[in-house]
Amino acid sequence: MSKRFFSIAGILAVVGVLALALAGAGLRASAGAANKANSWGFDSANLDRTCKPCDDFYQFAMGGWRKTNPIPPEYSSWGTFTELADKNQQNLRQILDDAVNAKAHTGGNEQKIGDFYASCMDTTAIEAAGTKPLEPEMARIAEIKTVGDLQAETERLQTRGVGALFRFSSNQDAKDSTRVIGGAFQGGLGLPEREYYLKEDEHSKQLREAYQKHVARMFELLGDPQDQSEAEAAAILKIETALATASMKNTDLRDPDKTYHKMMLADLQALTPNFSWEAYFKAAGHPELKEINLGQPDFFKALDAQLTSTAMEDWKNYLRWHLVEAAAPGLSEKFVAEDFEFRGKTLTGAKEIQPRWKRCVQATDRVLGEALGQVYVQKYFPPEAKARALEMVHNLVAALRDDLQTLPWMGPDTRAEATRKLEAFAVKIGYTDKWRDYSALPIDRSSYAENQLRGAEFEFARRLNKIGKPVDRTEWGMTPPTVNAYNNSSMNEIVFPAGILQPPFYDPQADDAVNYGGMGAVIGHEITHGFDDHGSKFDSRGNLKDWWSPEDLKNFKSRAACVSDQFDAYVVDGDLHENGQLVLGESIADLGGLTIAYAAYQKALQGKPRPPEKDGFSPEQRFFLGWAQVWGANERIEYARLMANTNPHPLPRFRGNGPLSNMAEFAKAFGCKKGQPMVREQACKIW
Repeated sequence: MSKRFFSIAGILAVVGVLALALAGAGLRASAGAANKANSWGFDSANLDRTCKPCDDFYQFAMGGWRKTNPIPPEYSSWGTFTELADKNQQNLRQILDDAVNAKAHTGGNEQKIGDFYASCMDTTAIEAAGTKPLEPEMARIAEIKTVGDLQAETERLQTRGVGALFRFSSNQDAKDSTRVIGGAFQGGLGLPEREYYLKEDEHSKQLREAYQKHVARMFELLGDPQDQSEAEAAAILKIETALATASMKNTDLRDPDKTYHKMMLADLQALTPNFSWEAYFKAAGHPELKEINLGQPDFFKALDAQLTSTAMEDWKNYLRWHLVEAAAPGLSEKFVAEDFEFRGKTLTGAKEIQPRWKRCVQATDRVLGEALGQVYVQKYFPPEAKARALEMVHNLVAALRDDLQTLPWMGPDTRAEATRKLEAFAVKIGYTDKWRDYSALPIDRSSYAENQLRGAEFEFARRLNKIGKPVDRTEWGMTPPTVNAYNNSSMNEIVFPAGILQPPFYDPQADDAVNYGGMGAVIGHEITHGFDDHGSKFDSRGNLKDWWSPEDLKNFKSRAACVSDQFDAYVVDGDLHENGQLVLGESIADLGGLTIAYAAYQKALQGKPRPPEKDGFSPEQRFFLGWAQVWGANERIEYARLMANTNPHPLPRFRGNGPLSNMAEFAKAFGCKKGQPMVREQACKIW
């Protein structure tokens, strides 16, 4: 991976990976909209009063909302995050429409975002172009004769945004966070992750069959005869299954110790004798590279053997497939429709494709995110919003600082290091202080496919050009309108884009209790990521380093295992459960974030008159309603299965209840007793 960071919003993470839309069809009555009409930030119409809070708090708090907010046909999930993303998209659309109509200076950001968006919306030109944008690359693939040719074309495709064979990018050196080095990582799959190729249950077999048919149909759209297309698809599934078999499990990918293997050029070449890294680096424009981090050596060893054991014609069709797969959303309607049929309908359960303008807004955000985001924050994110968010961050940091001093299971040496790490957190609010320079990226209105291609080349080069240079600690991993937040362990930073600093997460007109239960818990979540099963392996400078005493580490792992076991027990669908190890970091962060947010709220009340009840709810109860409101969502079963199989974030319904059932503060607030579902017999407690 080019960057290792952990976000709050698993919903958006998966949807982004699949290049599906984040927003909904029009504004709907929901938790977010309700805040505008309610003086304290939570609408009692969201409640399901037929359910007792101690039986299922998530259903009690958001059951009414879920009943009246069905999923729009073009979406696989609909909730608080997606509704706010919809609002942001409406704003971005206005910005882009204005840019399209403006007589902007050629080469400036306004011209680029306007022309990119206009080219995406120009379906007449896109239909007329057909597959012509692919023809030069298809011709090069057809000329491949040797493994060397295959390698050269693979590198060329990677620079153009095609995920063939593996991924290559830049990374902070995990053990020297001041340096940027190259990194190569497993990849090359068309299904979401390795287990989709290897599981033998009926559902997995059906998905593989659907995928193979999808690949074949794409080849038919390229002009291959049906029987030939079917044979090509079968060969591709065989290649990708071999790659998947050699790939590291997603639970192991979360362990930075298992993905750090810095190697010199000679060692790389000895591991993969059929693949010339020297030639690859030269083709990528960096012949000076002498060492990189090889994330998964076993994968590359198996890939090297596969290069010579697989027929060259099969490799050529593999490259053709990944080229058309990457390009499909920007091609003519028949490719867009087939891509959605599998990626949207089959994998996520969406019934209809989203309006083109939404897909074009998202595409512009992906390619020119900081150019678009710069206008967004000028119009929609006032300086006082940044100041208020920073104040809340400081309150949450202070709460964890106090907590660290009294943790009964942590010794003095580890406590000192943890405190040092906490004090060293960099905090980024709203938007970057150094906007990205897009002057080297040419954009015009003549071809959407060409704009996409140039955007991919620009991003690939931008990332690789960081190698060997000092780490830029001003860089952001999300664009300003993004409804999300993240912790980047290598930077020891917590980051909150402008897009999430709005109701229902944070509303200056709302009750403090709801704000602390919403945005406060989001902030606490990201802070706590610095001390979860992944973040705890990085020190105050962002270096991969063991700073725990053996006894303290044993205590931490024991407490973390409690959380893992808790989420293992949650049933997603049939025999599919949440994967406790996969979602461990997010679940630790939810529990820790909510715990310190509650402590920060209690501290904020000190010396003040006790707030009165509102709609019959105490301030403590309102805090937990604020938390549940964040996770209000409905999702299709296909999407729920995809999340459970691939994403380190648990499903919203489990996030809404999971941490609360461990908290004595919640039980006290609602009078829950032992034996009731919302009071776990073996409560998990870390922070």
